[in-house]
Amino acid sequence: QLCQGIPYGAPADAGLLQAMVNMLPKTAEFTSFAIGRNQLPWVAQSVLAGGHVRVGLEDNLYLSKGVKATNADLTDRAVSIIEGLGAAVATPDEAREILDLPVPVAQRASAQATHPALAQEA
Repeated sequence: QLCQGIPYGAPADAGLLQAMVNMLPKTAEFTSFAIGRNQLPWVAQSVLAGGHVRVGLEDNLYLSKGVKATNADLTDRAVSIIEGLGAAVATPDEAREILDLPVPVAQRASAQATHPALAQEA
């Protein structure tokens, strides 16, 4: 998580982002994000730097000046930005694979109920 745009922290600066990325191991998966009015422009910056993105009300309450957002609004806008850059948006299953996360217990239980052989693999 490369966080920028925080008061008294790292400024939202593309050159600084690139310097931070250059210090990461070459195989590192990273997310870059900025808070407030920089959140949505930083979606593009992160993708262009080879990273993943993060958006949500924790970091920004507005879709545009004076227009309050929902998490769905911010996510939809991020998807539009990412696709506009010609990049792909990961599905939840793809994101879990990229991050090497386990399948959620509820999803595993559902699969085991319909495919009993999977219960032996768990």
